Amino acid sequence: MSPIVKNILAVIVGIVVGSTVNMALINISGSIIPPPDGADVTTMEGLKASIHLFKPVNFIFPFLAHALGTLFGAFLAAKLAANNKMKFAYGIGFFFLLGGIANVVMIPAPMWFSALDLIVAYLPMAYLGGKMATKV
Repeated sequence: MSPIVKNILAVIVGIVVGSTVNMALINISGSIIPPPDGADVTTMEGLKASIHLFKPVNFIFPFLAHALGTLFGAFLAAKLAANNKMKFAYGIGFFFLLGGIANVVMIPAPMWFSALDLIVAYLPMAYLGGKMATKV
């Protein structure tokens, strides 16, 4: 297989798997840590209106979803890439960081969560995923 095709597939697989992990964790989060009473998390408008009811424990799964989605996506992209494996891992991390920035703009979460999420969940996880994939 051509290195270019292999690298393109690595990016696609990294994004798809990372997004799948992210959404799976978000989907199960409410059954493990229920949202606060009166919070409507089924729509973006309901989430925005009830975010003030959330306690720190309610932010565990969103953080895990963002961090683990990036970690798995970066790992697979680096593992599957033909060359420049860490660059592909960081590329996935940057892709998900852009999504995290959009999330911060759209959902008025507490500043501590937004900062923690943007600083820890994306590029550091991409680094770890890339290092795990390139470890001999």
